[in-house]
Amino acid sequence: MSGSQAIPATHARDADPYKLGRAPYHGAAGHGHGGEPTGHGAGGPAPKRVIVGFGFWIFLLSDIVMFSAFFAAHAVLADSTAGGPSGKDLFDLTHVALETALLLASSFTCGMAAVATEARSQLWTQVFLLVTGLLGLGFLILEVQEFAHMIGIDAGPGRSAFLSSFFAVVGCHGLHVTAGLLWLGTMMAQIFVKGFRPPILRRLLCFNLFWHALDIIWVALFTIVYLIGAGA
Repeated sequence: MSGSQAIPATHARDADPYKLGRAPYHGAAGHGHGGEPTGHGAGGPAPKRVIVGFGFWIFLLSDIVMFSAFFAAHAVLADSTAGGPSGKDLFDLTHVALETALLLASSFTCGMAAVATEARSQLWTQVFLLVTGLLGLGFLILEVQEFAHMIGIDAGPGRSAFLSSFFAVVGCHGLHVTAGLLWLGTMMAQIFVKGFRPPILRRLLCFNLFWHALDIIWVALFTIVYLIGAGA
C-alpha cells in the first residue's frame, strides 16, 4: 500500500504483547494457538474449589466485621455497670482458660481431620471430626454453666449495659459454635454415606475455614473481654 510500510513480525508481536488482536477461535479444530481461551491453563476459569473457598472467605470477613462491632460496643460499655458487678467481680479466668483450651484443642483436631481427608482415610477423618465435636460440645457446656451462674446471682443481661454487651458478644460466638457443631454432624453423616466426593470436599474446606475462624475470634474475645475485663 502506498504511504505505509509493512510492520515486521517481531515488531507486531511487541506492539500487541497480550495478543488482543489475534484471530477468533474456530472450534475444537481451530487454527494454531491464536484462538480465545479454551478453559484450560492461565486463560481458563479457576477450579471450583478455589472459587468456593474464596467466596466463603468473603462470608467470614463479613462475620469478623460483625464481631468487631460487638467488640467496639463492649469496649465503650465496659464501665457502664450501673452500680452492679464488673468483670473483676464476675470472671473466673481459670474457668475461661479451660474453655479456651478445649476450643484450641478442637482446632488442632479439626486440622488433623483435614489431613486425614487429604489421605482419603474414612476412619481417621471420622475420628478426628468426632473428637472436634466433643471438644466443641465441652466448650459450650462450660459457657452455658458460666451464663447460668451469672444469671443466678442477678448478673444477667438486663442488669447493666456492660452485662448486655458481654452476653451479646459471648453469646453470639456461642451460637456460631452451636451452628458449627450441627454442620460438623451433617458432614460426618455425608462422608459416611457418600464418601469423599468433590462437593463434600468443598464443604469440608468451608467447615475448616469456619471452625478456625471461630478460634481466632475466641482468642480476641478472651483477650478483650475476659483478660482486660478482669484486670489481668
